[in-house]
Amino acid sequence: MSLPSLETLFVKPAILLRDLFPESARPWVSIGIAIGAIAAVAPLIMMYLTWIERKLIARMQNRFGPTRVGVYGLLQPMADGLKMLIKEDIAPQGADRLLHAMAPILAVAPAILLFAVLPFGRYLIAADLNVGLLYFFAISSISAYAIFMGGWASRSKFSILGAMRGVAQVISYEVPGVLSAVVVIMIAGTMSTVGIVEAQAQRWFIATPWGFVAGIIFFLSGVAEVNRTPFDMPEAESELVAGFHTEYSGMKFALWYMAEFLEAFAVCAFAVTFFLGGWQGPAVPFWVLTVLGSALIATARKLSLPVRVVATALLLAAGLVWIKEPIPSWMWFLAKTYALVFVLVWLRGTFPRLRVDQLMGLAWKFLLPMALINILAAGLWWFWRDSFIGWFLSAAILALSYWLLILANHPARRFEAALSSRG
Repeated sequence: MSLPSLETLFVKPAILLRDLFPESARPWVSIGIAIGAIAAVAPLIMMYLTWIERKLIARMQNRFGPTRVGVYGLLQPMADGLKMLIKEDIAPQGADRLLHAMAPILAVAPAILLFAVLPFGRYLIAADLNVGLLYFFAISSISAYAIFMGGWASRSKFSILGAMRGVAQVISYEVPGVLSAVVVIMIAGTMSTVGIVEAQAQRWFIATPWGFVAGIIFFLSGVAEVNRTPFDMPEAESELVAGFHTEYSGMKFALWYMAEFLEAFAVCAFAVTFFLGGWQGPAVPFWVLTVLGSALIATARKLSLPVRVVATALLLAAGLVWIKEPIPSWMWFLAKTYALVFVLVWLRGTFPRLRVDQLMGLAWKFLLPMALINILAAGLWWFWRDSFIGWFLSAAILALSYWLLILANHPARRFEAALSSRG
């Protein structure tokens, strides 16, 4: 039996497993395989996102990050998970124990469900829904209920204040986030995530004026919705201890962080799907990637010599086996997604936390009007998309709007206007 191509490397085994069952059972088996794959991959992604973040932040701060548990600290996420499992689960005396236990579960479930409509590759999607984009926004909005439920059930003033901040933030940034995706539906003509990626075969949406603006608005709104720095106001340690999950410990606390990291990954993955061409990528030969990977492993000082020799040999062998194939679509998708994950961590290592008024003002006074204006710019671009007029009008409207909104929201100008009105 010949080896499967790189493009169908994960699809062929699933098909072979499905074909072992009777015809009537195959649809259910396919569903079970998809659920099992998501349930296995999601925790793995979460664990090593924590490792990536700790390593990158450490490098930005001239530190090393995890180094002790495993080579390069690669087993540190396993150790952290084991620690969370064996820690005592404590609930406050006056807490609503049922809601206190349900809240982190309700937070994790939507984060995992988002993976169902993610097109990881040309043939690698669990469910190609014709309303995939709508499904994304509907499922992601459930996190507001989980946040408030966790804060309210804890019966702690810190938790309730953090939950109220979190819900206000999620609802506020959902509005510009949804409006930024309207232009994607307008131009692609579909809400299917696969259809949106296929509509970018000739040009990624990020390479247009309206797509560039919508991509930034969508990404910033997503970062704010998952409470990542600099939008982590619900977890303001100096004011609220740890925000809505102050009274959580053990595995319940780990579930909150699992939800946050999985949603952060989903935000990056959907930004790639909607604006960065999804799995689309140049036809670079796969052997080029294996040669680069072999050079990287061969020069890794912390790996023992036998490990370096075996890993290098395996990579070069893979390059020879699939020498005629280009880099598969799922590799392009993951490369783009983790590039945005790097930007996410970069933001955390660079910017300070916003104040509450700055946080809400950015959503309602800047991102929302820009998202509305961007819909007009996308319509003009589509009407004259084959000429320079559409590009010029779209870019000019967006640049002028950006400048006017910056002037209108400038704190010094508002202060001067208030003084002049009093005088």
